[in-house]
Amino acid sequence: MNHTKAKTVNHLTAGFMIIMATGLCLGRPVDAVPPTATPPSTATASPNVLFISVDDLNDWIGCLKGHPQALTPNIDRLAASGMLFTNAHCPAPACNPSRTAIMTGIAPNRSGLYDNRQKMRELLPTQELMPKHFSGNGYYSMGSGKILHYFIDAGSWDEYYPKKETENPFPRTLHPSKRPVNLPRGGPWQYVETDWAALDATDQEYGGDWLVSEWVSDQLSRSHEKPFFLACGIYRPHEPWFVPRSYFKKFPLAKIQLPPGYRADDLDDLPTAGRKRGPNRYFEHIQSQGQWKQAIQGYLASIAFADAMVGRVLNALETGPNRDNTIVVLWSDHGWHLGEKQHWQKFTGWRVCTRVPFIVRVPAGTPGLGAGTVAGSRCNQPVNLLSLFPTLTELSGIPNAPRNDGPSLLPLLKNPEANWPHVSTTYLNRPYEYSISDRDWRYIHYNDDSEELYQISVDPHEWQNLASDPQHESRLQEFRSRSPQTFHEYVAISIDAMPKLKWRPIAAAKVPPSEPDGQPFACYFINRKKQDVELFWIDAKGQPHTYGLITHNEPKRQNTRPGAVWMIADTLGNPLGHFTVGDRSARAVIPATDHD
Repeated sequence: MNHTKAKTVNHLTAGFMIIMATGLCLGRPVDAVPPTATPPSTATASPNVLFISVDDLNDWIGCLKGHPQALTPNIDRLAASGMLFTNAHCPAPACNPSRTAIMTGIAPNRSGLYDNRQKMRELLPTQELMPKHFSGNGYYSMGSGKILHYFIDAGSWDEYYPKKETENPFPRTLHPSKRPVNLPRGGPWQYVETDWAALDATDQEYGGDWLVSEWVSDQLSRSHEKPFFLACGIYRPHEPWFVPRSYFKKFPLAKIQLPPGYRADDLDDLPTAGRKRGPNRYFEHIQSQGQWKQAIQGYLASIAFADAMVGRVLNALETGPNRDNTIVVLWSDHGWHLGEKQHWQKFTGWRVCTRVPFIVRVPAGTPGLGAGTVAGSRCNQPVNLLSLFPTLTELSGIPNAPRNDGPSLLPLLKNPEANWPHVSTTYLNRPYEYSISDRDWRYIHYNDDSEELYQISVDPHEWQNLASDPQHESRLQEFRSRSPQTFHEYVAISIDAMPKLKWRPIAAAKVPPSEPDGQPFACYFINRKKQDVELFWIDAKGQPHTYGLITHNEPKRQNTRPGAVWMIADTLGNPLGHFTVGDRSARAVIPATDHD
């Protein structure tokens, strides 16, 4: 592991800069460990809700035994004080569609929001989110950190940290002064945040999730006039895996174990669509750089850091005035691959990516569950995070939202072995692609009608695809009959909502050659000048090739690749400036000048 100096920098998301807000450090102790049992309650009023999300956390927590080296004592003690759902799955294996589904209660196949590139408010412009629904029913809704996909949705909250008007959910965060640190960028296709490093800083100096946990802890330490809905968004272990060195020290590199679900020949029995979902350039690049175990160390360290921040929040609740009347839920938006199926990141329908930590603790005296949850109870039924919205409204004794696509979990909170006629469906990034979990089996369907089938009790890592075995045809038919039947069409992001490429005037920089590397996608060139301009692709030798004229304010769609360079010239061939394409669709705006 490289030794790194660090400085406070802006947090990068999707390769673009998000300005960080500073936070107040209140110096709360972190070593107190409260009781693990659900405390007795004298609550008679509406309960508070503490709503904790942990970003990109798979089943590598102690109580789910996803990795033998995972250290999550605080999440584990929460599970020991409430109900752990061992067969919980995300609505989608990506941040944006999963969080949108959770916060609206609407499944991706009904909303049409399938992937990270879409915008929630373009598809659901007036949909009421969970905090707004609670505010409309007598609650005070507060939040901090990442709850939605890189925005706050200010109108849905009474209060937020950082301030909701900024629409930036991240407080200041310490990052290395020079990047990348340990994983060289393999090319323009690579997400800029895929990297890891131990930082020489305290938790408080690091900021980020520490500041989120500090603000949330402060709210929990106070008495409030109204019942509250309080969301706490812990960002780690989302990339980059930069956390204080003390967390890396918990996982000596020489002792790091590979993921239990990894198998080198795991793709041999998959259909073509499954094999395309598996291997990606990230895992190949990480291996070629000799960084696989270092990456696992970074992920485990980031999980341990996230767990410590959860512990700070739980300590504040348990030692404060709200302990006896607060429902606690903890969830992750989706899992994460670290080499399983030769894959890195998320975006798949396999269990390592769809299965998530999910814990619910309900105090006695809660309107919807008077006896509260039984400490240390476990439920193995297939559930989905879509059920969070209706479950919390029913527990709180407030009206349900007009539309919820998930069933309330109240029957299972009362009795984890209750009759449960539901399956759990996770939607991939396009219509007609999904996975389904029941109590013991998992089914994956791709849009070419190819399938995968696994029995989890004997094959928890999904190494043996049984879909082609005739003896399991009846099982396939059962899953087909329970599959979703309707799918909203995929709606592409609007041009105005796309990230904006940087315009580089010719006077400021020489036009470099293209270094295209990655899959093609569309970019849109928008000419703000009153006169036409001409678009040129610059090849790898620095030579221009014309791609036609761009007229005033008429977007020109152009297929391109990461690392491609596009030059703009006037109609006489005089160069004006250029754009370098990043790793995703974007808009390239040619600015007007004083003469236009």
